[in-house]
Amino acid sequence: MSATLALTMGDYNGVGPEIILKSAHLLPPDSVVFGSPWVFERVSADLGIEMRKDIHWHDTIAVTADQYKPGTLSKHAGEASMACIRAAVKHCVDGKAVAMVTAPISKEAIALAGYDVPGHTEYLQRLTDSPEVGMILASGGLRVGLVTIHMALSSIFSHITKDNVLHHIVMLHNALRRDFGITAPKIAVLGLNPHAGDGGVLGKEEITVIAPAIREAHIFGISATGPFPADGFFGNKMYEPYDGVLAMYHDQGLIPFKTIAFHDGVNVTIGLPIVRTSPDHGTAFAIAGKGVASADSFQSAIQTSLILASNRS
Repeated sequence: MSATLALTMGDYNGVGPEIILKSAHLLPPDSVVFGSPWVFERVSADLGIEMRKDIHWHDTIAVTADQYKPGTLSKHAGEASMACIRAAVKHCVDGKAVAMVTAPISKEAIALAGYDVPGHTEYLQRLTDSPEVGMILASGGLRVGLVTIHMALSSIFSHITKDNVLHHIVMLHNALRRDFGITAPKIAVLGLNPHAGDGGVLGKEEITVIAPAIREAHIFGISATGPFPADGFFGNKMYEPYDGVLAMYHDQGLIPFKTIAFHDGVNVTIGLPIVRTSPDHGTAFAIAGKGVASADSFQSAIQTSLILASNRS
């Protein structure tokens, strides 16, 4: 397999094209950017960012001047986002790239285009026919995994079961070993309720669900500790001795993570047969087309994808 990357344009009315152009100097030669060359030429001209000649700007979907409207929500942009993902996944599955790096998409735009998935993670699972996927947000030694990802808060509690928590402890352990190259990872597991339930006064899931899952993980030789109260855990930097942290739901893990590492955080999808990373921010419609978008997180995503691919190989 050649050491090249497959990139996706993301929502072309967001900051995706801009941050890709600002990060192109980090790409291995012959990497492929799936999207619309016309959009990249337009952004290149508008922002004065040169397009690299030794990477391939793949014409995946046509975009016209009438459709290109930075900062706006568009059904066509939603369809374009998904077309790029499909093309990049095939490129990686066919062994033509070692990893894919995705620019941000708009969940509203893909819904307008008729897709019933809440985001990248679930669509990648469907495209690769993966039985189970997960999400890790990574920045340096801080790696936060999630038991539940893109679902309403009202739906979370039915998914916090002993088997599901144990399954995600095992997934996080395996990903830390396989993708991050950590031989014997140490995992901290957060509680669900305020103060991790305060001994059952504020909720019993820590006693009846999470602690039993941690004990069972020990049977498999996994170093898992907890459940920890989520607020004090991050506030006191208790994550520093651990290789991974498992949060129970999206905002519990991602709000503190993005507060700590917003500019260089990377989203890693685990459980896929391919390596996939992305920046930890969205389309940023409010600043799209203005040339002020930071490419730090996207550049970290490129660098992380190459490290993970190397570890897997």
